[in-house]
Amino acid sequence: MAEAAPADMSRLLRIESTEIRALDAARGRLRIVGLTLALSFAILGLRAVELAVTSPAHAATPRPVASEPMRGDLFDRTGQVLATTLQTYSLFADPTLVWDASEAAQSLSTVLPDLDVEAVTRELSSHRRFVWIQRNLTPRQRQAVFSLGLPGLDFRIEPRRIYPRGRLAAHVVGYTDRDMNGLAGAERSFDAALSSSDGRPVALSIDMGVQFHLDEVLRTTMAEYRALAASGIVMNVRTGEIVGMVSLPDFDPNRPNDASSDERLNRSAQSVYEMGSTFKAFTVAMALEAGTATLESGYDATEPLQIGGYTIHDYHGENRWLTLSEIFIHSSNIGSSRIALEVGAEAQREFLGRMRLLERAPIELAESADPLLPRNWGPTETATISYGHGLAVSPIATIAAFAAIANGGIYVAPTLQPVAADETIVGERVLDAQAAQDVMTLMRENVTDGTGGRAEAPGYLVAGKTGTAEKPSRGGYDRNRLISSFSAVFPYNDPQYAILVLLDEPQGTAATHGYATGGWTAAPAVSAIVSRIAPILGVERSNADHSERAAMVRAALMPEPIP
Repeated sequence: MAEAAPADMSRLLRIESTEIRALDAARGRLRIVGLTLALSFAILGLRAVELAVTSPAHAATPRPVASEPMRGDLFDRTGQVLATTLQTYSLFADPTLVWDASEAAQSLSTVLPDLDVEAVTRELSSHRRFVWIQRNLTPRQRQAVFSLGLPGLDFRIEPRRIYPRGRLAAHVVGYTDRDMNGLAGAERSFDAALSSSDGRPVALSIDMGVQFHLDEVLRTTMAEYRALAASGIVMNVRTGEIVGMVSLPDFDPNRPNDASSDERLNRSAQSVYEMGSTFKAFTVAMALEAGTATLESGYDATEPLQIGGYTIHDYHGENRWLTLSEIFIHSSNIGSSRIALEVGAEAQREFLGRMRLLERAPIELAESADPLLPRNWGPTETATISYGHGLAVSPIATIAAFAAIANGGIYVAPTLQPVAADETIVGERVLDAQAAQDVMTLMRENVTDGTGGRAEAPGYLVAGKTGTAEKPSRGGYDRNRLISSFSAVFPYNDPQYAILVLLDEPQGTAATHGYATGGWTAAPAVSAIVSRIAPILGVERSNADHSERAAMVRAALMPEPIP
């Protein structure tokens, strides 16, 4: 008889069978989880490889140039590049693909030190699909970012405007925004031509050789007399071409946003000043043309002139009757006032209007400023305007009017565009030719025998007029704050160029015996500038020994052999 199995054996077998089934189920689930994790990591790995390898290759592919025409270059009259455009890489991100915004921003800051880490972290934490990180990276910066291998980053090719000469001629050249729109200077004035579909270059009338010396002398002069600011212009009197224009302080057009509004201000065109005794040249010209005076006409300058409740004095009074010539040479405010009052307010206003001194200078610069005119133009204003107070004009308007005198009374509008040698210049007669010549003679005498003696540049026959104006202040004028200038033409016997130098609040020195007037501060600067730029402009010295010069040329071209 077979022996029966124990009663608990079947129960044990059932328990073991249940445990086996549970273990099998657990193993199955683990396999599924393992496969899922492996697949997930595989996908992430492939995506990382794609971001690290594929995206930079895609970023290195330039956009078609045809879709974004290159902005044209700016050149000076000799062919030197003043502004050009380079293709650069700009860094952007898709925040949805960035793994860790804070870590990515910190990593980027190690290769882009100017990066605002907090701002970039906020941008990378957003849910947008596109944010700028930093634009116009250098090739070295782009490579450094690329080497970080951060996901979600990419590059876009963008143009960047480059100014190789930096601060030199910054106010003339101007600058653009990031989108290549001209904002100032020639960049703005010729924006349409520069941004045309063919991106053609634009040449300017500026000569960078002249610009360099004008800039250097003005910087030295401004520092020597501790002036707040300075302005200088050189203009061809026959063509109107501006061959040099400086405004100080200045800025670097490669980084215009780093400059203050004061540094970006073009004082040669955008600022207006009461020009002081410079205006006596216009007063004398007006009287000579009107026929109310001759060079020998006499005027009473024995005592200060009382008019409209004001007293007009002379800076260094002669205290006697003065001829018109003496009034100009000694810069008599009293005499100039009497000359203007004799002509009359209406005639004065009409004459200054003809000289384009009552309107913005007609130059291409959008910054060219309107003058500040008196509300009423009565006898008092007629007297003060005769010596450059009560009417504020820009330096470019002033020098253009001086150029008209030097050009035999023909006004040619100032321009930043070069004029071809065979091009016909259209000017307008604004002054009688004889009156213009008489004023030129007086301006030459002012340098040889008057207040402008320090402007003389040996061999170049400088003619000009000093200008010293007290700056307006509450309740009148401040005699301790001056606008000092010198307006000149050279050479006197064959006028070719006009030049203006202006200093804002220069301070006297021991060398000037404490004086800060135009004759002591601006005139020497004109002398230095003329001596430097005349050879560049092809102006020959009037007293040159031609045989000596020929010998110098022979020595330069055919040097004697060294024994």
